[in-house]
Amino acid sequence: MKFVRFRKDNSCSYGLLEDDKVKKIEGDIFKDYEITNCCYDINDVDVLVPCQPSKIVCVGLNYKGHVQEVNKALPEEPVIFLKPPSAALPHKGKIVKPAISSRVDYEGEVGLVIVKPAKNIRPEEAYSYILGATCFNDVTARDLQSKDGQWTRSKSFDTFAPFGPCIATDLNYDNLSIELLLNGEVKQKSNTSDLIFNVGQLVSFISQVMVLMPGDVIATGTPSGIGPMSSGDTVQVKVEGVGVLENYVI
Repeated sequence: MKFVRFRKDNSCSYGLLEDDKVKKIEGDIFKDYEITNCCYDINDVDVLVPCQPSKIVCVGLNYKGHVQEVNKALPEEPVIFLKPPSAALPHKGKIVKPAISSRVDYEGEVGLVIVKPAKNIRPEEAYSYILGATCFNDVTARDLQSKDGQWTRSKSFDTFAPFGPCIATDLNYDNLSIELLLNGEVKQKSNTSDLIFNVGQLVSFISQVMVLMPGDVIATGTPSGIGPMSSGDTVQVKVEGVGVLENYVI
């Protein structure tokens, strides 16, 4: 299934995406819900971020190719950091380049959405705590990342966490292809089978640090091929079984 959040007539709802149609859902997809017979064309609604996370947990340096391109040592355990929920941006939203940054990069990633509270879970248990996958772009002010020596400011600007357009369930999260395209040209291409720390290990590791709540998002890391974006660019993240997240840079 593919879940979306949308706005219609100033009212926000969850929906089930089937082709170009959205069936309205009554209730909460993280608890109890019912799929109604109320149906809209996807072009007649405003697509929102597919969930409202209490936190966005990102993983750095989780593909060997990316570790090599930034001249870092392979990590011995997952490198994690946070993006604020205020950075979230929906499909078709505009990524705003901060005036204080001279280089803003794309980082295409597979995102995971948590379905129930997770604390101190084992890797083999982790998959039952995942509702589904989504497309994620870990937008980064690269010059500020280098200047600051840590990542909070460079990754936390408003609009720096595009994800969506939906949450796709029942996928093999350890074998999903991912591509990022800039103005139609493939810049990143990989598969989650190439992750240094797989999905189960990531969810388990993070749950040892902080409780993961329903709707929280985990960005699993970016493959090699990171690079800058310019005003006027169109950036797309494609994840197998999920779809395409498209955003515009201003």
